[in-house]
Amino acid sequence: MTEKNDHHAWRNGYTTGSCAAGAAKAACERLNGKPDRTQVEIPLPQGGRLNLPLKWVEPGDFGVRVCIVKDGGDDPDVTHGLDVIATVRILSASGEVQIRGGRGVGRVTKNGLAIPVGESAINPIPRQMITKAVREVFPEEELEVEIEIPQGEEVAKRTLNPRLGILGGLSILGTTGIVRPMSEEAFKASILPELDQAKAYGHRQIILTPGNYGFRTATGRLGVAAEAVVQMSNFVGFLLEEAAYRSFESVVLLGHIGKLIKVAGGIFHTHNRVADARMEILVAHAALFGLPREDLQDLSAWPTVEGAAGSLLERGQKGILDALATQASYRAGQYVQEKLRIGTIFTRLDGTFIGWDQEAVKLFQAAGWDWPC
Repeated sequence: MTEKNDHHAWRNGYTTGSCAAGAAKAACERLNGKPDRTQVEIPLPQGGRLNLPLKWVEPGDFGVRVCIVKDGGDDPDVTHGLDVIATVRILSASGEVQIRGGRGVGRVTKNGLAIPVGESAINPIPRQMITKAVREVFPEEELEVEIEIPQGEEVAKRTLNPRLGILGGLSILGTTGIVRPMSEEAFKASILPELDQAKAYGHRQIILTPGNYGFRTATGRLGVAAEAVVQMSNFVGFLLEEAAYRSFESVVLLGHIGKLIKVAGGIFHTHNRVADARMEILVAHAALFGLPREDLQDLSAWPTVEGAAGSLLERGQKGILDALATQASYRAGQYVQEKLRIGTIFTRLDGTFIGWDQEAVKLFQAAGWDWPC
């Protein structure tokens, strides 16, 4: 019998973005005259394909509506079990795919997010997934795709969406289309072999990054071997301890500022339910740099740390971000009793470097990795 703490036994799920893309494609197939099916297959952003079960298909004068139930696997979040519905209409023989949110999908009301103010909170990669999926059925037609989550408005109250200025419902999310279990025990079981592999490949220096964005930045833009990049999810402290235990010489913390800024405040488990002092840490350091009260109030009004960081850059205050990176490296070094050399790099969601310490520069140069700045 497979033990539950064996990471191979943990069941993956799929994102709301996959559900939306699958429901939209299934609706297109029905519009195209194919008989009713019980599942649909969609392409995934990083290659491969995913089969999704359909809950129901409903043709009508309005087009076709299809429902898929969100399944978070063995690491479900608040969206687990919710209906995700796509309604597709053919508008003309040629044109673009128009994607919008309907009931239960939030709308962006504040700057600083990946989606402009006024748009439905359907993130860029899910939009790409929806477009690519429906184009497998209708390669040229002008289509209208509406995504609904009937329970989304109520469930969104238990998320960060209201604080971020996403009102009226949930966001359609996902960067890979797959939800992999990230509970702590599952993570420990699945991630430690990556550290062991890095060491077996002879890497004395590694990059720790929260997730897919940082991994793509390190491997795709910076020339870092994939075996030297470890995705740590929210477990910064755990991975630092394990890297020190395995006698790595140095670590670069590289990732989105919204995650790694917490390390500057001594937070080593970065899930927002454990600790969420991102803006407080940023504003406190800005105050130490002497920014006037009016500027501090402007910073604290941003819905995201990335937006606030962008505001600092526009003011010529990159030094505050560099100081925060330096502080993150200092606190991380304390955490592992100085057993590792540590540098820190903050990025935007698109991978752009916006703050770093000099130790990170030195470690990159020593490893022979590309430094883009």
